[in-house]
Amino acid sequence: MLDSDCIEYTLPNDKYYNYCWWPYRPTASTEDKFRPVTLLRQSLAIANCSPEAEQAVRLIQHEIGLFRTVYGVKWCNGQLGWEYYLYDYARRERSVSITRVLRALQPLISCPIAVNESLPYFMFSIDMPDAVVRGQRPMDVVHMYVGNPGSDVSSGIAYAMRTKSVTLENFYFFFDAQRQLRQAGEKVFCSARIDAYQMDIEKILRPEFTNCHTICIANKQTTDTAYFSGVNVMQLLQFLKWLDYPRQMIAFVESQQNKLDHLLYDIGFDFVADGAELQVVKSGFYGVF
Repeated sequence: MLDSDCIEYTLPNDKYYNYCWWPYRPTASTEDKFRPVTLLRQSLAIANCSPEAEQAVRLIQHEIGLFRTVYGVKWCNGQLGWEYYLYDYARRERSVSITRVLRALQPLISCPIAVNESLPYFMFSIDMPDAVVRGQRPMDVVHMYVGNPGSDVSSGIAYAMRTKSVTLENFYFFFDAQRQLRQAGEKVFCSARIDAYQMDIEKILRPEFTNCHTICIANKQTTDTAYFSGVNVMQLLQFLKWLDYPRQMIAFVESQQNKLDHLLYDIGFDFVADGAELQVVKSGFYGVF
């Protein structure tokens, strides 16, 4: 069902970015189409989130501008969740900092974490469950991302920043989907979780998604992850159906494809393996607001 309160329409000067905050050209006319934030708002409505969830989006936009924030809509154990990612590739000379964004969110969110802004991070992310945006509990972790000099491909490292600890979280490796598909597959199998003699690589590097721009393989504490950046709306719909997202989300994307066909999307799933069997434990799709 179309929720008009969740719809935001494009304007001629809109900007388009993927989940790494790299710009792209829309794939179709942008006139009278939906902005990517529309899918975020649909997910918040489907989950019956509080008004504070929308207010948090507005506070961030007011502080740093439109199209400056990447959102991730997560799907895990039958529950929707949200994570917001903020980039500034100027690193130590950044203007979009953890301190600045957390200060902007102070009307809603309590976060006791103090960050050393001399660290060379180019990105950070914050988990935004409804309990946090409603002030029912504090934000207890900020995820900080730094580069990975020495890697043969574009790469990053994530740390969990808490009040009294810094914990290594994830490693990310990016591959051109058209030129480096084989290397991406080699990276998938360079893991203690996957047996290349048992697992079919196409269960992970799924052919319906590899026709994209970039593939990212991540090694995390309890899973590995495959991301596909630059998929079209039909591929997004396949992804939502494959992983059994809420029927309202699937129905919205399916019925509004002509309003969403100008956008490129980013998708990903965390997985573990048991021999030849793959188990997806969490997934997400990404856009900007």
